[in-house]
Amino acid sequence: MANNEKKPPVHTIRYGRIKAAIWRNETENGIMFNVTVTRTYRDDGEELQDSHSFGRDDLLTAAKALNEAHTWIFQQPKD
Repeated sequence: MANNEKKPPVHTIRYGRIKAAIWRNETENGIMFNVTVTRTYRDDGEELQDSHSFGRDDLLTAAKALNEAHTWIFQQPKD
């Protein structure tokens, strides 16, 4: 993969329009994981977009996705 190409997440958790993407990073201190959470929506042109803003009805779903991401990360072997 070229240096300017973005690597895909190592794992993705999706509940409807809420997505938690887990990213693997190799550091001097070993492997670390980061999680990004997004909400997918359609803009005025009906194109899919991602937002990092969550409404009241998204919060528990985002929490569930984050909880599952936490579990997945802790199940990974310690390299």
